[in-house]
Amino acid sequence: MDVAIRPIIEDDLDMVARIERQAFPTLCPPTPLKREMTNRRVRYLVAWEPLPPDQNGTLHEEYGSIGGFGRLMGAVKDRLGQRKVRVPTGYLVQGFVGLWFVADEAHITAIAVEEGARRRGIGELLIIGSVSLAMHLKSAVVSLEARVSNYPARALYHKYGFEHVGLRRNYYTDNREDAVIMTTQRIDSPDYQARFLDLQRKFSDRYGETSIVVV
Repeated sequence: MDVAIRPIIEDDLDMVARIERQAFPTLCPPTPLKREMTNRRVRYLVAWEPLPPDQNGTLHEEYGSIGGFGRLMGAVKDRLGQRKVRVPTGYLVQGFVGLWFVADEAHITAIAVEEGARRRGIGELLIIGSVSLAMHLKSAVVSLEARVSNYPARALYHKYGFEHVGLRRNYYTDNREDAVIMTTQRIDSPDYQARFLDLQRKFSDRYGETSIVVV
């Protein structure tokens, strides 16, 4: 799989903002992504893929610590002492996920995939990246809200151990739709980790190996 996961960088902001407008057209004001990048409680991951070789040249290096599964790219230390991954200068962001970390909970605040890149497993890859990041940062659980009517998304979340634990009435401002609150069991439990590893293997079998980079 050519699509990989890594932390957001400043060069991604315009592409992420475009995907956010596609996915959440009534969101007003838009998320202040550049400011969010400086918030220690917030993390954004992007799903990106390089442009074809005839449109893509040299590589440059960006930050992140390596984790997850599959093929990993070369890394060196940067000025913050974090590890760098090599990123093509020509690439497309095909999706993103935002998470808020409070106490022992990782809360997914937004997840979206570029319209033309859907049905390629990118949404599932972003969930894998989110759980991997939550594990890396020692969170106990991962939670999110989903539209009551969004059955495909709810099925994907359920696949990764998110269970219906509550309801937020009139949560979405565009149509006053309710939101289902979903959360995992403890992600540091042996049962969940075994389930997660099995799901990663099945994802790789279906879509091919990829790389996940988390902060």
